[in-house]
Amino acid sequence: MLVLWKMKYMKLSVGLKVANSLSLTPQLQQAIRLLQLSSLELEQEIQIQLDSNPLLEKIEEESVTESLAALENKESDDLTTELNADHLPDDLPVDTEWDDVYTHQSTALATPEFEEREDNRQVQLSLKEHILEQVNLLNFSKIDQLIAYCIVDALDDKGFLDAEIEEIILAAQQLLNEMDIEEEIEEDEVLVVLKHIQRLDPLGIGSRNLAECLKIQLEFLPKDVEYLNEAKNLLQYYELLIANDLNKLLKQTGLTKDQLKFAINLLKTLKPYPGMDFDKQESDYQIPDVVVSKKDLHWQVQLNPDVLPKLRINSFYSSMIRRADQSEDNLYLRNQMLEAKNFIKSIDERHKTLLKVASCIVEHQKAFLEIGPEAMKPLVLRDVAEEVELHESTVSRVTTNKYMLTPRGLFELKYFFSSHVGTTAGGEASSTAIRAMIKKLVANENPRKPLSDNVIATLLKDEGIEVARRTVAKYRESLHIPSSSERKVLI
Repeated sequence: MLVLWKMKYMKLSVGLKVANSLSLTPQLQQAIRLLQLSSLELEQEIQIQLDSNPLLEKIEEESVTESLAALENKESDDLTTELNADHLPDDLPVDTEWDDVYTHQSTALATPEFEEREDNRQVQLSLKEHILEQVNLLNFSKIDQLIAYCIVDALDDKGFLDAEIEEIILAAQQLLNEMDIEEEIEEDEVLVVLKHIQRLDPLGIGSRNLAECLKIQLEFLPKDVEYLNEAKNLLQYYELLIANDLNKLLKQTGLTKDQLKFAINLLKTLKPYPGMDFDKQESDYQIPDVVVSKKDLHWQVQLNPDVLPKLRINSFYSSMIRRADQSEDNLYLRNQMLEAKNFIKSIDERHKTLLKVASCIVEHQKAFLEIGPEAMKPLVLRDVAEEVELHESTVSRVTTNKYMLTPRGLFELKYFFSSHVGTTAGGEASSTAIRAMIKKLVANENPRKPLSDNVIATLLKDEGIEVARRTVAKYRESLHIPSSSERKVLI
């Protein structure tokens, strides 16, 4: 009864309430997505939009268009002059297609800047293709050839055999069974075929370890090479050689210090990984998004004009849009017009944000541009975000996969951010600068008495940088610098 009484006297009312809320509109989502794209990914995204939206078009170079128009007018004038002449030339102009007469030279018919030549570059074979070509020239039986194919298939990128002999036998035996060939493959057959392959080009291919690879290469050196026998003797103590335990090597081999030094130098002339020359991975070329240069004692930051997209609204299709028309075709053109405008606006905002963040980074890292990595200042995303009045996540997106070309080289924008370490003077030092100092100390050390991590920490402390030994070890390992015992060499 109490519930019914309350419901009876409840009143309905209409009122306004103000509340803040954040919603990601499609335009905002598109702007965020474009912000984190690299220059290559952005180019692909633009091409997708150009293919799907007829209202969006790419601005062609005006100079090229004007040159083509001038060329057409010139040809028309020449044709009129020839037809109005008193006599006809021997070669009359004929109707042709543009593609039939166009060559890769300037539109003004000037002398081409580069001589046009046939592209006779050869595609480099992969390691396995190179070895198989040589295997096919050997006088192998069908079974031995099959074993050779199984061996080549088991090669890794370094050119070593990445399989046990038993696995090669099993793989070859299975292929024989599938071919209905009743033949038992023995271990000696595989070893003989492997020995032939190891003596193909490059020498040592198919070796099972580094010592075997170097030994094969030593066998093919001329007999009169100095310290050849000493180098072969060293390979018998392969573990000590890899560990760079020079004192034990001197005791075990019975060599003098000079003999050991020259024998090691001979081994260094060999190829430890014969397959590395056939690495077909393409070089990872990066296109800079921002270019930094110094003019009149001031550092200038500008976007790379070569990667800036030149887009506009297609005037022909936009002129077909009628304001009061609600037809399906007109609505389609309106929607495409809106999408094209939003896309161009998002591209523009992306570049403005990129330029703003890059300019802030350069302002903080002028010392790096002037001196080098040792002068890198500590910088975190929060510092830049507060200065350019953006969120940290936005700064993170705009600095990912974006590259800056400076007089000191090409760097990802993320490179300029680093943590800091305290100094004895109460200041801060960038971890990037500390790494550069460690690298410089190691480069100038005595190879016979390399600097330990403790010594490096002490030297850094003398420079006013408080850093622990384990921190030095962490930075050294990040630079791929071996420990002091591994860096020790004979002089």
